[in-house]
Amino acid sequence: MNNKVVVAGGGIGGLACALALSRAGVEVDLLEQAAAFGEVGAGLQLGPNAVRVLDAWGLTEALHAVAAFPEALQVRDAHRSVTLGRMRLGALSRARYGQPYATIHRVDLHGLLLDAVRLESRIRLHLDSRLAGYEERPDGVRVTCENEAVYEAGALVGADGLWSRVRSEMLGAHPTRVSGHLAYRGMVSADDLPGLLREPVVTAWLGPHVHVVHYPVRRSEWFNVVAVVEGMLGHGHGGPAGSDPQSWSHEARQTDLLRALGPVCPDLRAMLGGVGEWKLWALNDRAPVASAAEHARGRIALLGDAAHPLRPYLAQGAAMAIEDAWTLGRLADEASGQPQWASIFARYAQTRWQRNARVQSRSQRNGTIFHASGALRLARNLAMAVAGESLMDNPWLYSGPPDPLAD
Repeated sequence: MNNKVVVAGGGIGGLACALALSRAGVEVDLLEQAAAFGEVGAGLQLGPNAVRVLDAWGLTEALHAVAAFPEALQVRDAHRSVTLGRMRLGALSRARYGQPYATIHRVDLHGLLLDAVRLESRIRLHLDSRLAGYEERPDGVRVTCENEAVYEAGALVGADGLWSRVRSEMLGAHPTRVSGHLAYRGMVSADDLPGLLREPVVTAWLGPHVHVVHYPVRRSEWFNVVAVVEGMLGHGHGGPAGSDPQSWSHEARQTDLLRALGPVCPDLRAMLGGVGEWKLWALNDRAPVASAAEHARGRIALLGDAAHPLRPYLAQGAAMAIEDAWTLGRLADEASGQPQWASIFARYAQTRWQRNARVQSRSQRNGTIFHASGALRLARNLAMAVAGESLMDNPWLYSGPPDPLAD
């Protein structure tokens, strides 16, 4: 039983965790609350740090079959159209970090991880299995699901997202923070865009209290579009009155988005106009991780959004979950079939918490910079004009993840 782990959550983080542990020789029961495996949302970005992990897991070919690999990241003024800064990706990313910068539809990343997981004989997948609670014992963990199924294992990993039940039981119930930012998301076919907007680049449009990001996905055949505006969806609970605040799928109207954005330049308006259907969700998060104890305690560990939910302003949410999973896999592999989970989780937490807290803080700070107005906006534009690529690059981030066995 000690060489068995229960992973709660079948999203990107949970699948990555199950894969990493299985590759280290650990038996895994993965619990997914939904009736079928799937993913919601639109695109996401994977920096070289995340691509490095996927490569280590032998998933490079699968990634190249579904992802796009943009040549640059550019920042433009949403209203005046001028370019504020540009960072080369493509070959430069490969030369500098040994891996490319990828952009991918969330469903495609989930799918390639699920395909890899299904090839692992040590992983058992359980649908319709929502965790109800757990009991930590001296010799293991007893996990109970709402469908009355019971699983016994040496440890439990909560990869069950922002609203994690594992987190609530481990750390106590603490409300999430409502950021006051709304994210509209949609997709547009590259065939429906003017030629210049089809360039394989990540573009961030910045305006006072708003920003829009779009980038290619699905081999550059589609573009993912996310627009973030400041404002509340509803009445203090992060969603429209009577809606589920945990939903990613509130219906949205383009007229509401355009009104919130205000006058935008023709290129941006053309990109927004190509989106056939919009969804929106309220951005909620938590304060940055304050200690290793918020990542793991005893035989219980948290991973991804369950431990460190991120605002999307550094494009590292999926990457940090993947890094977490890789770290657990490295530590479990070192144990050579005789894992001492409390010790493994303590080392995992010590390796991960400060990096994740830094990414959380930087993401929040970027949101302030992206939406700047007045003097801060002028200072931002000047700094980008002077420092350019060096200001936009993040060597401390893209050269990761840190190896927990390096010390």
